[in-house]
Order: sequence, then C-alpha cells, then structure tokens
Amino acid sequence: MAEIVGSADARKSDEWRARIAEQERSGLSVEQFCKQAGFSTWSFYRWRKRLRGSDPVRFALVDRAAERPEAGNTADLEIVLATGDRLAIRSGVDKATLRTVLKTLRG
Repeated sequence: MAEIVGSADARKSDEWRARIAEQERSGLSVEQFCKQAGFSTWSFYRWRKRLRGSDPVRFALVDRAAERPEAGNTADLEIVLATGDRLAIRSGVDKATLRTVLKTLRG
C-alpha cells in the first residue's frame, strides 16, 4: 500500500512541477496564473517551496581563464557556488572534513 501512496505523491509532485514551469513561461504573475488555472495561490507557493527544497545543489561555471591567485595561496581544486562563494580545497585535506563541508553546503 505504501507503494501506491508514494506513486500518487510522485504524480502530484510532477503535476505541480509542470504547473510551476508553465507559470514561469507564461509571463503572468502567480496570482493571475492561479486565477486562470483555477487553484489557490497558497497551494502554488506551498508546492513551489516544497519542490525547490528538493532541488539538487547547483554550481556556477568555473572560469579557468580568471586571474590566478598569488603563489603559495593556490588551491588544487576550487568550487564556485551559484551564490558566488568559493570553496578552495588543497591537496591533503582530511576526507571526513571535506565530506562534512559538502554535506553542510547541500543543506
């Protein structure tokens, strides 16, 4: 029985993902879109928040041609987050610490 409920939840999530994408493409405000579609703005916002919370972590493009940092201050790997924050990782970093940091970034 849990499988049926999970399937219904997944179907409902897919329906709301499609509605949210349709609203974004429509050029209408959320209020206008919901009124035309016949559902409440409260439901729309609730589902949008719920579905955005399940989005994967997004990363920004790393510009390899950017100005290089000073010698001695370089990282072996630098992750640039969509927010513009940078995570510099040097060789020899403790794996457990790195896992903790990445887990924290994912929320």
